[in-house]
Amino acid sequence: MARQNLNTSGAPGVPGALVWVITGVQIIPAFAESGIIGGTVRAFVGPILAALLWHLAMGIELRHAKPGAGSQSLAALVARELRERLLSRLGLAVRDRTAEQITRDRWTARAVDLAAQLAGMQASDRGHARLARRLSKAVGRAQVGAHPQQRRALLQLLSARLHSAALATLDLPSPWDIREPVRPPKPAPVIAYRELREMQPMDAVLAASRAHPALQPDELCALLGDHGVVVSPTQVDIALRSSASAHPRALLRASAADQTLFAVHARIDEQPSPDAYPGEPDAPDADEPDADADRALLPDARRVDQDHAARHGRTAPLRVLQKQLRIGQPRAQRMRALLDEETHP
Repeated sequence: MARQNLNTSGAPGVPGALVWVITGVQIIPAFAESGIIGGTVRAFVGPILAALLWHLAMGIELRHAKPGAGSQSLAALVARELRERLLSRLGLAVRDRTAEQITRDRWTARAVDLAAQLAGMQASDRGHARLARRLSKAVGRAQVGAHPQQRRALLQLLSARLHSAALATLDLPSPWDIREPVRPPKPAPVIAYRELREMQPMDAVLAASRAHPALQPDELCALLGDHGVVVSPTQVDIALRSSASAHPRALLRASAADQTLFAVHARIDEQPSPDAYPGEPDAPDADEPDADADRALLPDARRVDQDHAARHGRTAPLRVLQKQLRIGQPRAQRMRALLDEETHP
C-alpha cells in the first residue's frame, strides 16, 4: 500500500505514519530495559534507524520509477527546505561552480561593499587610506582585470549600490491605472499586402493596374506575385479587357486601331421598300438611338452603376447593365457612355 501511494501521490501516506507510530511504541521498552543511556542507543540503532532505512528505501524506489521525482511527505519537504536555507546561509546557493569562481565571486562582493563605503568618505577622513588598501586587495583577489565577465558584474553591482538612493524617488505609474497597450501603426506595405491577399484575383489585378497604369501584363503578374497574389498572365489580360469594357469609346478606338479594314465594292440596284401595313405605325427598335429614352433610363443605370461600384470597387460592365436594365448591348454601350460622361465630363 505504501508503494502504491508513493507511485501515485509521491508520499507513503497512512503506512508511513504507522511506521513511525510503531517506532515510537518500540522506544518505550528500550528505555524501560536499559535506562537513559542504553535505551537511547537501543532506540536509535533499533526502531528509529529501521524506520529511516525504510523511508530511504521508499525514496530510492520512487526515484528509480520516476527519475528526478522526490518524496512529497512532510518530513521530506522540511528536510529539503532546511538544506536549501543552510546552503544559502553559507553562501553556497549557486551550484556547479569551481573553487576559483567561488573565490572571485566572494571577493567581488567584498570589493563592492568596500567601494560603497569609500564613496561616502572624504580623503581626509580617518581610515580612508586603510579602506582604499583593502579595496585594492579585494579587486586584485576578484581578478576583474583578467576576466571581462567578472569586471562587468563588479561594475553592475557597484552601479546599483551607489544609485540605490534614487530608487525611492522614481516616478512610477500607478498599478491601479489600466491603460491599453500602445500598438505601433502598421506600415503601408503591410496594409496593402493584406488588402491584396483578401481580394479576389480579378479585383487585385484591377487595383494593381490602377496603382501602376504604366505596367504591362507580365509586369503586373510579377508585382502581384511579390504581394502573395498568384495570377497568370492570361488572367491579367482578361481582367484588363473586362475593365476596358466599362469604357466603350476607348475600347472601340483601341480595337479599330488594331484591325485591318477591307473594302468591298458592289453595286446593288435600288429596290422600293415594301409599304407598311396601312393604319399600323412602325414598331420602334429598342436598340435604335433614342436620346429621350436613354435619358429616362439614366437614373436606373446610375443606380445599378453605383451599387456595383460599392460592392466590387469598379464601374458596372456592359453585361451587368444589360442584365439589370434588360436592354441590348448597343443600348448598354450608350448608357455606359452617358455614365462615363457624368464621371469624366
